[in-house]
Amino acid sequence: MTHQSIRIIHDEHAALTAMLRSMGMLVQRGPQDRPEQFFDVLRAMLFYMDEFPERLHHTKETELLFPPVAARSAATREVIAQLTHEHDVGEAKVRELQHLLLGWELLGDSRRADFEAALKAYVEFYLTHIRLEESVVIPEALKVLDDADWMLLDTAFTTQSNPITGKYAREPLYDRLFTRIAMHTPAPIGLGS
Repeated sequence: MTHQSIRIIHDEHAALTAMLRSMGMLVQRGPQDRPEQFFDVLRAMLFYMDEFPERLHHTKETELLFPPVAARSAATREVIAQLTHEHDVGEAKVRELQHLLLGWELLGDSRRADFEAALKAYVEFYLTHIRLEESVVIPEALKVLDDADWMLLDTAFTTQSNPITGKYAREPLYDRLFTRIAMHTPAPIGLGS
């Protein structure tokens, strides 16, 4: 049986992975003849990466999932400590990217390489982080947590939603942001022209 909380984590990880890869593809494509749209979309994507995962997704993992798993599995404590630390530094990494993007936008291509290098490192960092959660913490949680734990987790996880997947309880606050990203990101990365 797959628990609702685990489905939510998998869905959110898939959505975050798609956003990370889309940012990479957009930067590789470059501003072309629409720099205002390019920078606007990247700013919106980075705001999403700051707002949703850093404030909501990671909170669910750090406060709800990790503690009972660490309490029952000594083998995962070091990994959970690492993941929790990565959650703590993730917001600073996004803020640095936002600053570097602004530098590129306002000061020109002399700042592009710095942004591209930092984005590449961030995407690799985040994808590695997701893989570690999926390959170590979730399998261990499925082994060590009991029905009462899963009932609490499933209830808590379903009170928040992901605007990208559109699943679970709605948060209209993020609908506009997601629509803006999807509609203004050029095809084939997004739905824009």
